[in-house]
Amino acid sequence: MAGPVRQTACRLLSAVAGSGSSGAVSDDCVGAMARIIPGIFKHSRCRNSVYPHSDVRRYPVPDESVFWTQTYADYQPPVHESPVLQGKEWADPDIDNPSFKPNWNELDGKVNRVSFIGAYEIRDGCPLNPFGRTGIRGRGVLGRWGPNHAADPVVTRWKPDGPEGHPLVHPASGKRVLQMCAIERQDCGEWAIPGGMVDPGEKVSATLRREFLEETMDNDAGEMAGEVEQFFAAGTEIYKGYVDDPRNTDCAWMETVAVNFHDGSGSVVGRFPLHAGDDAAQVRWMDVGEGVKLYASHSNIVKRVVDMLEAHW
Repeated sequence: MAGPVRQTACRLLSAVAGSGSSGAVSDDCVGAMARIIPGIFKHSRCRNSVYPHSDVRRYPVPDESVFWTQTYADYQPPVHESPVLQGKEWADPDIDNPSFKPNWNELDGKVNRVSFIGAYEIRDGCPLNPFGRTGIRGRGVLGRWGPNHAADPVVTRWKPDGPEGHPLVHPASGKRVLQMCAIERQDCGEWAIPGGMVDPGEKVSATLRREFLEETMDNDAGEMAGEVEQFFAAGTEIYKGYVDDPRNTDCAWMETVAVNFHDGSGSVVGRFPLHAGDDAAQVRWMDVGEGVKLYASHSNIVKRVVDMLEAHW
């Protein structure tokens, strides 16, 4: 890997994933991190498609014209602002509203306008997506101009092999099969991590627990409330950064903090009273593997958990 790219990857890896004080970062880790560096990673789920929940088609953005540093003289993306944003407490005002004076790239009151990627550019009064063109301006359905912060709890267990509950070992890899708690999103029908948006002033740890309860237990843990609280008291952060999300625009984009909560014995999460709630159509324990198809960048996030736990893929 070229020197400047490696230096940038090391810097971001230390800031995003926490590489410790030694500064020693493996080539594999650097390579993985480089794939989500602006100017290297090319988002694909938010290009060359019809914008979600609308009939607005994105302006074509070929691979060679994704980055803002690449000339694209004919680029004329449409502007789309979903009517659902009007009057909502969780949404910013229109960008041309004279009373809207945000503090970009910093904590703006209780609204976090800081990007995990670093300082983003403001062009023509609007934040600029650090990962490049998406073929559409405005916010789409996203509430905030610039980064929209989410939290994704990746709750996992080993797939039980029979009533004794011993972990199932895959015959091909000889590794244990991992299961994750997944929801089917009502808005698009895709399976996903049961995450959601971080409310203004809310700690990420609170969002992780709240979203899991809302989407997989319909906000009712019943007699297991204490065990659920204890289970979510400690987790392992596995990703913090940009999400290649179909809702992204040139002016607004998704970022997330993903945390793994793993029940190695299966004695806790196996007894969670799972039933779909909030934005979920269904909820189930899903086998994790190479063929799993998940919403947005969720498959990449889950793959990090697989690697960390040395599970089958």
